[in-house]
Amino acid sequence: MAKKGKDYFGLPRIISIILCFFLGPILGIIQRIMDGNILAAILRLLFGWNLVWLIDFILMIVKGSILRLF
Repeated sequence: MAKKGKDYFGLPRIISIILCFFLGPILGIIQRIMDGNILAAILRLLFGWNLVWLIDFILMIVKGSILRLF
């Protein structure tokens, strides 16, 4: 298993990439809520869910983790 907080829900990298591709906007918000970062989830929901989804997807492929600003 992947380290907690690195991939979506601690799943292996390839499964996280597949989930990010198909359900990225929804799972990104849920992951940030589960990380305890409510502000990031609200900001993502209101302003940048589609742009951040694309960034999350690219980062998941390249370095294996999603974007975490705070």
